[in-house]
Amino acid sequence: MFDKLKEVEQRFDEIQQKLMDPAVVTDQKLYTSLMRETKKLTPIVEKFREYNGAKENLEDAKQLISDGETDKEMKEMLEEEIENSKQIMEKCADELKILLLPSDPNDDKNVIIEIRGGAGGEEAALFAGELLRMYTMYAESKGWKVDMLSANETGLGGYKEVSFMVEGEGAYSRLKFESGGHRVQRVPETESQGRIHTSAVTVAVLPEAEDVEIDINPADLQIDTYRSSGAGGQHVNKTESAIRITHLPTGTIVECQDERSQHKNREKAMKILRSRIYDKVQQEQQQEIAETRKTLVGSGDRSQRVRTYNFPQSRITDHRIGLTIYKLEQFMNGDLDEVIDALITADRAEQLKADGGND
Repeated sequence: MFDKLKEVEQRFDEIQQKLMDPAVVTDQKLYTSLMRETKKLTPIVEKFREYNGAKENLEDAKQLISDGETDKEMKEMLEEEIENSKQIMEKCADELKILLLPSDPNDDKNVIIEIRGGAGGEEAALFAGELLRMYTMYAESKGWKVDMLSANETGLGGYKEVSFMVEGEGAYSRLKFESGGHRVQRVPETESQGRIHTSAVTVAVLPEAEDVEIDINPADLQIDTYRSSGAGGQHVNKTESAIRITHLPTGTIVECQDERSQHKNREKAMKILRSRIYDKVQQEQQQEIAETRKTLVGSGDRSQRVRTYNFPQSRITDHRIGLTIYKLEQFMNGDLDEVIDALITADRAEQLKADGGND
């Protein structure tokens, strides 16, 4: 591990030298690339230098004790310094193991989130709407931008299906664990007997795919236009602005009717289509990795039940890591960090186990 850390520090110093070169500063593409690399390496180098500083203090203190020219009080202080330095080194070494774990190449990407009402009819559709609100509030708390892509509303204000994009630094790294089945347990407003019903909603989190990553042949697309339907303004049913794109090789179908402009609907539908195909390729590649890991944290398995929201008991349970918290109202208001942080920690622990601790 320490040989690798020395290489990282050497690379970091090389970049700092390059960034002082006026020719590099004027080359916007190269400069941006080096700055991005600096940002990734900085926490590793800082922690490594903290480790080395503690190691130096420990060796100095040991040397002074071995010289035998210290009084009793000074010796006690030096022994305390040795113990303190050992603790810092141990803590830094643990943190460095995590920092050296291979990062997900999608972590810095924007995401497309698709929420679909499942079992439970109207109650599931209403909960899909509440999850949309929850993720929107979480995104706002992080300073991320939310852009609606497609929505299929029900008469009572719920959603059969809704897609939206979250744009912002680290969006995928924190939201990727939301993929899977979300179950809600509560008494619906329409329930006269006061019985608790269980409904289900599926969430899919897709990293935004760039044009260069997924090359879609226009000949593989079947594009249909139709009139918008559902609750809406005066433009509804007047023009054929809604778009349905079918990717023939994979059978993937995307519909978008949110915008008045056919061009804008097509643009948004292509964005979703590209990300769905990219996600499918990623899923296939990661299947093997997921099978070697004990938990499915981060695997994005759509069929897996990931979380239960129990309203009568104000309880949220994440089944992947066995975490239960009693903060349902705050959670539904976008306070997701406690659960997301626990999922990230569990995922890193699994990676460490799989990698044999990077020793």
